[in-house]
Amino acid sequence: MTPVPLPSPPLPDLALSRQHLDRNGVDRAPASRLADLWASPDTRVLRVHAGRAPVVTTPEGLRLVLRAPAEVPDPGAEDLQLYLGVDDGVHHVAVISTEAEPESTDGAAGGEEWRGLREVGEHLTARDAGLFTEALSMGNWHAVTRFSPRTGQPLTATTSGWVKTEPDGREHFPRTDAAVIMAIISPDDRLLLGHQPVWPANRYSVLAGFVEPGECFEDTVRREAFEEAGIVIGTGLEDVRYLGSQPWPFPASLMVGFAARAVTTDIKVDGDEIALARWFSREELAEELRTGGVLPPPGVSIARRLIEAWYGGPLPVEDRPWV
Repeated sequence: MTPVPLPSPPLPDLALSRQHLDRNGVDRAPASRLADLWASPDTRVLRVHAGRAPVVTTPEGLRLVLRAPAEVPDPGAEDLQLYLGVDDGVHHVAVISTEAEPESTDGAAGGEEWRGLREVGEHLTARDAGLFTEALSMGNWHAVTRFSPRTGQPLTATTSGWVKTEPDGREHFPRTDAAVIMAIISPDDRLLLGHQPVWPANRYSVLAGFVEPGECFEDTVRREAFEEAGIVIGTGLEDVRYLGSQPWPFPASLMVGFAARAVTTDIKVDGDEIALARWFSREELAEELRTGGVLPPPGVSIARRLIEAWYGGPLPVEDRPWV
């Protein structure tokens, strides 16, 4: 039997991977960098409160609300200040707070709203999506990296927010959790979708899992497919194909997308991470989407793009909030 063809890279329109900003990492080190940027009226500031940022609808589409330093309340003692980078000569910084957003803002009359990245990431420009993703990722890292794992001493943010430093000068750098996410395709060209116990009824997506220490991406694909659904993936070089990657700061993942050929089709879910799993033909998936029997992952996610890469185009369904 001729092996079923796998989708070819790259995945189009990965909402959080459309990086446009120059992060300008070589310019983070001076101790005065953030103070100098706050003193410049040309700097633009992004505020993030409890994972949400202000956005506004313009004639050109949805945009982040970015303000000059003088228009932004002074950061609180617990707020993180972070240098994000430069775009077309304009430097951007973020003020990140774990507190809920203000009840009202100066821009409220102009239609300003506080929204989460899952809600708006797909609709922002490449620059704005990059700013929001970067700020949210770093804010999440700082929130859980407060004390030295060596001494228990409090850590201090340095290097424009990109390093946490111990009292003796030892440095800690941001971490990202690598995870694979995969479109598993049967020998007769059906797609495997699974349902997690914590999801609402009928919510289905492709399988995913974290990379273990000492493990390559391809082996993670094979291990997770078997652990979660009892599916064996082919061992050949062409049986697991890289399609693209996407940062997913919920809280700190990098989703590495693959298509994989299954050599078995009997499903045995683990009952823990995956409660239900099904094979779908394109016709079956279209019908289930039409009737609401399947709710797909949102358009902001690489999961949606993996499904569409197999399906052959956009899914015939309107996006619904991922809850």
